[in-house]
Amino acid sequence: MAKKQVTKAPAKKAKKTAVKKAAKKVTVKKPITDKERELREANVIANSEKKKKVTTKRPKKTASKEQTTTLLDAIVEGMQERKAKNIMVLNLTGIEHRVCDYFVICDADSKTHVGSIADSVEDTVIKLTSEKAYHSEGQQNGEWILVDYINIVAHVFLKEMRDYYNLEALWGDAEVTLINN
Repeated sequence: MAKKQVTKAPAKKAKKTAVKKAAKKVTVKKPITDKERELREANVIANSEKKKKVTTKRPKKTASKEQTTTLLDAIVEGMQERKAKNIMVLNLTGIEHRVCDYFVICDADSKTHVGSIADSVEDTVIKLTSEKAYHSEGQQNGEWILVDYINIVAHVFLKEMRDYYNLEALWGDAEVTLINN
């Protein structure tokens, strides 16, 4: 059987093709006309104005005092309905960089009790005010459930978690109101 002989291209030819390929990649930029420059500047301005209009995830909610009081009462009633313990309302309106206007905090004896209280809060608020929670979290572990109504945030804690996080001390400047059960 005869062996096939492999021939290689001469080195000069390979260099010439590489030079031709490199020459093809070079592009010459033509100067920008005044009209094109104006169009680009207008486009940049339009895009920057669009970026300014982007809204944040958490909408600002302006509620009247009466609406806030009604919502606050409904949250407390929902907590009391399921025998929540140590209900406390923190008025944060006097604090400059607050996350909301009020915190309503309570604690429970077990994880099941925590979930039951949080469900009762949401159901009672819908029934009395027709308002749904903006966000709710913590149902998976059942140690701390947060129900967010934007200007009021309800916190339902397992007793040990409430003692550990101690939100009352964290927001020590807030006006505190204890609710009797």
